[in-house]
Amino acid sequence: MVSGRLRTVFLKLHRYIGLTFGLLFVLMGLTGTMIAWREELDTWLNPDLLEASSAARIPVGAATVESVTAKLMADPHYGKPNLLMLPMHEHGVFIAYYPLKGPEAGPGRSRQVMIDPITLAVKGERFWGVPGLSRQQLMPTLFHLHRYLLSGDTGKTITGVAGMMLLFLVLVGIVLWLPKLTARALKQSVRIAHGGSWSRFTYTLHRAGGLFAAPVLATIAFSGWYLNLPKWVTPIISSVMTVSATEKPHSAAPPEGVHAITPAQAMTAAQREYPGALVTRIGLPRKPGDVYEIRLRQSGEIRGDSGATRLWLDAYTGQRLGARDPLAKDAPSGDTLINWLFPLHTGEAFGTPGRAFITAFGLTPLIFAITGVLIWWKRRSGHRRHLARERERLRRAG
Repeated sequence: MVSGRLRTVFLKLHRYIGLTFGLLFVLMGLTGTMIAWREELDTWLNPDLLEASSAARIPVGAATVESVTAKLMADPHYGKPNLLMLPMHEHGVFIAYYPLKGPEAGPGRSRQVMIDPITLAVKGERFWGVPGLSRQQLMPTLFHLHRYLLSGDTGKTITGVAGMMLLFLVLVGIVLWLPKLTARALKQSVRIAHGGSWSRFTYTLHRAGGLFAAPVLATIAFSGWYLNLPKWVTPIISSVMTVSATEKPHSAAPPEGVHAITPAQAMTAAQREYPGALVTRIGLPRKPGDVYEIRLRQSGEIRGDSGATRLWLDAYTGQRLGARDPLAKDAPSGDTLINWLFPLHTGEAFGTPGRAFITAFGLTPLIFAITGVLIWWKRRSGHRRHLARERERLRRAG
């Protein structure tokens, strides 16, 4: 049990972190409850945009990718995309990403173009990351509110710092919770009681509830910190675990007259490297030296949506330049930890039950914010009453 001046310091630290970042913690929790089901909700809201005309064969073949990219590149209204997302389920569509220009440009913002994998018709388009409350923009807006606070890199830094502060808040809370090493004190420390007093109920809920929520809150906080500020967190992980270098490879200078391979050829090369894996994304080279970055999902990966397998290919030869394989037997331990952070943050590491749990758990910051403010306000009011009584006593004595 921490006591004396040190406890006072920890109490103030816990209090001021909560009061300073409390509203942000609540916002992150509430938006997280929704974006845990972002793809499903987005498709439900926009079936005309995000559902194919009929069920497609999964995985989509290289021939279809060739047709889609050829159609886009031949149309001056579209051209060569930065990224092509492939359908990952039988009613999914191709989504091509283009950089935004002008006042709409910004971090995390893109122009999305949806293509039907059956008819190859363009189903529509939208600006990803541009705020709006229309059906098309609602889920992207919630996502960008959660990650960027609708403020680009500045907002992303703020949410990353909020994750760091939430982790500190949880750790300080655990220190404050530590009871005396007696059976009675331990029992009281994990008990939520009312006893006819709402103040007692609020305090015990905050204290005991915080203990049980601490492991999940700490995991969400640390993963959110990493996902938004990896340059801050990776050195911490690499200080105790082995982490692969983050530098991306570059394509060699091509001989004169040699053109880059097509996305379909890059996809075929990736499938030779990882037979049986589902190609989910193809990042296209934009300038000399760029590579093809292929995202794949192997059977057995913990990340169940787009997968965590990454493969870098030379843009002109299709030669393998590097890879991140989460299932490799010799994968560095730090890479394994990092690969777990996103699925743990979203709950998908444990399938649908995990995502449902994260949805319900998103209300936790609101509960702790309310109980924390009530505890602070009661103590503040009590302190004011005590000072008033002391002033009155001194006045009478004088």
